[in-house]
Parts: sequence; structure tokens; C-alpha cells
Amino acid sequence: MTSSAKLIIGMPSGSLADPTRGGSLNSLLRNAGFQTKGYDKGGPTQFTGHTYLFGWDGRPQEFGSQLEIGELDIAITGDDWVRERQLELEIEYNQTYDLERVMSLERGIVRIVGITADPDINSAAEALRKITAQKDLIVVVTEMPYLALQWVRDGLKEIGLADEYATYSVQKYRTPPRIKKGVLIYESWGKTEAKLKNGGADLGIEITQSGSAIRNYGLRIIAEIMASESSVYMSAKVRDDAEKTELARMFLLNLCGAINAEDKVMVVFDTPKENVPDIENYLQSRHLFADEPSKTEGDRFVQYSIQMRTDDPHVPIARARYELAKLGARSINTMPLTSAIPAVSSACI
Repeated sequence: MTSSAKLIIGMPSGSLADPTRGGSLNSLLRNAGFQTKGYDKGGPTQFTGHTYLFGWDGRPQEFGSQLEIGELDIAITGDDWVRERQLELEIEYNQTYDLERVMSLERGIVRIVGITADPDINSAAEALRKITAQKDLIVVVTEMPYLALQWVRDGLKEIGLADEYATYSVQKYRTPPRIKKGVLIYESWGKTEAKLKNGGADLGIEITQSGSAIRNYGLRIIAEIMASESSVYMSAKVRDDAEKTELARMFLLNLCGAINAEDKVMVVFDTPKENVPDIENYLQSRHLFADEPSKTEGDRFVQYSIQMRTDDPHVPIARARYELAKLGARSINTMPLTSAIPAVSSACI
């Protein structure tokens, strides 16, 4: 591929960059054929051997805005952070996003939840009725202020108080309130649970996987605001550039292949020709090939290659190898896959 263009890729700092934690982006990119240098050490990121790929290291919280203005072409970030920036632009600047979610990385799956310290509250509507009956300011603490604001506004609309509490203020935690009545959103740098438990706010929004930390603080989840995972987003401006579109397709196709291969292995075995009917009947009955089995025929033997899932409860690999051996398979070798690309359409764009 020859191109004078460069595809600028937002490379997220945080857990995905840490090679000791699950879901390492570094190893995923390596399996996709995009070896990086410097990313796992905090940057600057270089794509070795790919001069047409440029790594822009940054915080995933900022990538949505960078994509919108065309500073980045593609970025790896959480769905929640893109939604947060989208709401911020809509609420504060009366602008809309024009981003495209082109691929899930099947990593970083979390829930964004609303929480309270009140043990008698079971829903956002209940919480808001109780708070508004007692005070003029609804105080919320969160790392995602505009998701929080939208959530509270929706709840106020449900109980018929949206107009009465229409005023809002987004500000740093425990700075003096700028409003006397309405929704006060305190943006914090984490430990939302501690702030809520110790009386720093009426409600909170937290990012969680299992909810265990929330329960440990004696707090209650009263709403699931959205589910989120790590995804690849693309600027709409990429489609206006034919060279960048082609680079994006190449990048995404190989990334898709690496993700698709993560739960698969290739099983290769030989069998004498007289065993072929039994072998192929077994493979077909267990749906171990698509249109036809992949095989190489010799004078006396046939070699088969079958792709298998490592976690398939219906056809466990150990049992399949045993049953194939009983049918006459020999030299049964199982090899891990680093990439499995179904077709060019897997590029998503």
C-alpha cells in the first residue's frame, strides 16, 4: 500500500496501555500486525514499520472532542467518554457531534450507574422527590458531569419538576455554589463513593464493573445510565479523504482479525483416505466448516484444517480431538491464532 497520507490514531493512556492488566491494547495491536514502540511506557507511541500510522497519546476523555475537530482520524476510547463529550457540546455550546463508532474492541466493559447513600431509596425518581421536598439545590458528584446533568434532568422531567429546577452549574468539587436553586454538579477526580458516603453530595454517578466498591461503601445503585466498552471511533472527516479512508479500512480489518482470533485455534490433522467419509460426516454434523472443509489431498492421506472456538460448550476441543482420533485422524496439532479475518467487509467501513 502506497500512500502519502497519515492516519492519526488516538492511543489511550490508562488500563488499556498497561501490559500487566487485562485487555492490553499493545498485544492486540501486535496480533493485528501493528507493532508499537513506546506505548506501554507512556509514549510517545510509534508504529514500527508503518510510516503511514501516527500514534497520538492522550486521555480517552478528550478523544471525542479531538475527533470532532479533525485533530484525530481514529481513536480508541470508551463509549461513555464519547457520550460525555457529546452532551457537553450540546449543552454548553449548542453543537452536535459527527462521529462514527466503527468497531467494538470487546474490552473495558463497564456500567455507568446512579448511586445514593440513602438506604430507603430505590430509584432516581424517589431520590429526586425526597431531595426536592427538602432543599433547593440537588447536589451531584461525578467524573462525568454532563451525563449526570442529563440523568437528573430526565428524572426531574419524570416527576414534573424540570422547569422548577432548570438552572444548573457544573463546577469543581466543593467550590462555592454559583446558583441558589437547581442542579449543582460537582466534577471530581474519582473516589465518588467516599464523597457520597461522607455527605458531600445527594447523588453520584460512578463507573463500575461489578458494583462491589459501591456496596463496600454501603451505597445503593438506583439507576443504570448506560453500558460502555472500549471502542474505535472515527472522525467523519476521514470519509472525505480517499487515502485516509483506505488506511482506516486496512487498520480496522486487521484489528477485527485480531479480535476475532482471540477465542479460536486452528486444529490440523491427517487421515488416511479411507476414513474421509467418516471424518467429513463428523465435521459437518458439528458445524466445523462453512461451505466445505479445508483440506489438502495427497496420494494416500488427506490433511484437514479446522478453526475451533476455545470456549465452545457444544464442541469442546479436547473431546473433538479424541473423537477425530477414534475416526482415524493422526498428527493432530492445535495452533493458536493471532488473526482470523473473515472477509474484507469485516473492516466495518
